[in-house]
Amino acid sequence: MPDAAEDLGVLRRPDGRPAVVLQVLPRLISGGVERGSLDIAAALSAAGARVLVASEGGPMAGELRRYDATHIDLPLASKNPLTIYRNAARLAAVVQAQKVDILHVRSRAPAWSAKLAAARSGCRFVTTFHAPYNAQNGIKRRYNAVMAAGERVIAISEFLASHVREVYGVGPDRLRVVPRGVDLVHFDPQNVSAERVIKLARQWNLPDGVPFLMLPGRLTRWKGQGLLIDALSRVRDLNFHCLLVGSARGRTAYRRELEGLVASLDLSGRVSICDDCADMPAAYMLADVVVSASSDPEGFGRVVSEAQAMGRPVLVSDHGGAAEQILDGETGLAFPPDDAEALAAALRRALALPADVRKDLAWRSRERVAKLFSKDLMCRRTLAVYRELLSEGA
Repeated sequence: MPDAAEDLGVLRRPDGRPAVVLQVLPRLISGGVERGSLDIAAALSAAGARVLVASEGGPMAGELRRYDATHIDLPLASKNPLTIYRNAARLAAVVQAQKVDILHVRSRAPAWSAKLAAARSGCRFVTTFHAPYNAQNGIKRRYNAVMAAGERVIAISEFLASHVREVYGVGPDRLRVVPRGVDLVHFDPQNVSAERVIKLARQWNLPDGVPFLMLPGRLTRWKGQGLLIDALSRVRDLNFHCLLVGSARGRTAYRRELEGLVASLDLSGRVSICDDCADMPAAYMLADVVVSASSDPEGFGRVVSEAQAMGRPVLVSDHGGAAEQILDGETGLAFPPDDAEALAAALRRALALPADVRKDLAWRSRERVAKLFSKDLMCRRTLAVYRELLSEGA
């Protein structure tokens, strides 16, 4: 099942020269925003465009060399108003020197700099909404509103598109829905060797002959690790081992809180808190059931599609972009957010699935991801947005 950024056509200016696209984001460390930026960089390169990415850098910046992309190191993660203003001048200089046609930004602080730079230089301005940003007051709402100021505003789910329409008044002339995309080559059960799975099981010192439940996601309260532990206490009569896969990223107090909760609910030895995993396809292969239990609605929630691409049953909080990715009862199960009893019932149901039902579910899940949430489709739709703007400048 192909998922390469191939047959994308060419991306050119009206005068026939290769288009120049500058993506702007805070850092290139880890995460869905960063991975999506690299995927688009690869697609742009495949379409013959000149590819620029501006950020503070990070471990993922080296990957840009694969796509003949140029990285521009700027302090774009800063929220200091003076730095934001100075970054506008820096970006405008890059746009003018590199003859940038499209400036695409994915985060609020650098979006303010990019908006000013686009206005000064005359290049086209695109934004992508990755989350329904909180707005406790008028100042915060104004700060967030820059993400709705693009000539095209991309939402990564229908949930976010509704949010952008309702809160910011962005109409269909500017709003485009481009769901996040899964690499169906990387996340393919047939491409994961038994050796990789065994290596990971040994690394995590996992028991044999036990069904594994997994919640992937950084250790932060809204991701729902505590809710899952509560639900596990209600199904302790079942045979299982739970894996919480994700780094604390400095949240050591929350990790200790989770460890204390495990002990207090008599689940010691049945729950493992694992750090970030460098081989998530192998991790999904270990899992019999994958859980996304976020208390706040996810903008997209890529682990849901990744798990389905790997043919795993997924239990999902019934809100946000994560719930859009499953067919309840066919490719996964939805449960009310923050409802431990409902999650426990879903766990019982998922763990009891017969082998033939799991096989059918795996096929349907992967087919649905390939149809709606592939990396290839994400790249095609994003480049289509770029072409709209380039044609308007003709």
